[in-house]
Parts: sequence; C-alpha cells; structure tokens
Amino acid sequence: MAATKITVNSNGSLKIEGDFEIVDRNGGVYDLGGRDIVSICRCGLSINKPFCDGSHKGHFEHDAVAFSLPPKKPLL
Repeated sequence: MAATKITVNSNGSLKIEGDFEIVDRNGGVYDLGGRDIVSICRCGLSINKPFCDGSHKGHFEHDAVAFSLPPKKPLL
C-alpha cells in the first residue's frame, strides 16, 4: 500500500489517504470499513466526529497554504 498522505483542505477537512489506522485515546481502532481515504473534521461541527460530514460548509474558513514550522526547541 502507498505511504500515508494528509492533505489540508481549504475551508474543510483533513483528507488522509494511503496506509493508516485511526485510534481513539485508549488505543481502540476505528473500523474504517476497508476505506483507504477518509476525511477528518477540523471545524468541530460534524455529527460523525472525528470524521467529516460536510457540516463545515459556510461555517469554517481557513486558506490552506503550506509553510515551514520554526526549528524544534532543544531538549533540556
């Protein structure tokens, strides 16, 4: 299977595709029903969280443009 790719969509979700699994904070694995592409909610409005259901339309604005993070802070 292909490497995992995460796409930050403008005004919407995070699209995840490739070889991945999604787990909850206790390590429980979400059954993705054989999907190799899912969209994760970023707006908090989805009824189907953590997955996107399109509720963000008209309620969430973010222009997704890549940038560089600042250097990592050194460990003490």
